[in-house]
Amino acid sequence: MLVMFKRILVLLVCAVSLSACVTVQEEKPVIVNGAAGYLEKITLPQGSSITIAIIDMDTPGAIIAQKSFDIARAPVPFKFILPSETVEDKVNYGVVAMILYQNQVIFQTYDRFPVITNGKYTTEVLMKAVRK
Repeated sequence: MLVMFKRILVLLVCAVSLSACVTVQEEKPVIVNGAAGYLEKITLPQGSSITIAIIDMDTPGAIIAQKSFDIARAPVPFKFILPSETVEDKVNYGVVAMILYQNQVIFQTYDRFPVITNGKYTTEVLMKAVRK
């Protein structure tokens, strides 16, 4: 009986020591940052807000991540932290932005600002005034 107990104890010690040797390294998140602004020399009206999003540029309406918040001036810095397992190699990611005042878009992006799959993780997003 004592011999059996010693064997079990040795097996448990081996199992514990082997499990301590295995380290699982988490994949680092994908970080996209930059600033969104415009070139016009005007002050934003009080109560303006901005929406900045990472999109799939090949799939209309496919928003990967999005942030909206009130702003007083531009350029507006932004930062997205995406879990690495949600980023796919075959997707063409881009950043878009728009500024709203009283639920009306007053500035928005018209050009593509690609990120991630082109190896670029920082970008400056340029918005243009919406003509009415």
